[in-house]
Amino acid sequence: MKIRLNKEELGRIIRFGLVGTLCTAIHYGVYLLLLSYLNPTISYTCGYAVGFCCNYGLTTYFTFRQKSSLKNVAGFSFSHVVNCLLELGILWCLIHFGMGEKLAGIVTLMVVVPINFLLLRFVYLWKR
Repeated sequence: MKIRLNKEELGRIIRFGLVGTLCTAIHYGVYLLLLSYLNPTISYTCGYAVGFCCNYGLTTYFTFRQKSSLKNVAGFSFSHVVNCLLELGILWCLIHFGMGEKLAGIVTLMVVVPINFLLLRFVYLWKR
């Protein structure tokens, strides 16, 4: 899969960044809110779930300008299951090796965002 950085692809990357920023803020806000009451893994997972719902709609209609379909719901869900497991593993490792819980959440997101874009790009644009 080649990525050509033309005007359309650049727009998609910018839209992905905007959607990602908003959904990450929602995700991280829920994480911080729940961290006072629950352990980091459960707090992070709940934040992820809320962000996931917002992210699907915005990614489908705004980022990739597609209609919702069973195929992209399945692909989006699968890519996010992979992404979530990767995030939880990285979060656990960072906390285990001494990074603070709040900073670990931010660093985890910085690592997985580019991976997530590539997975979603494949889901929405493969065989297009």
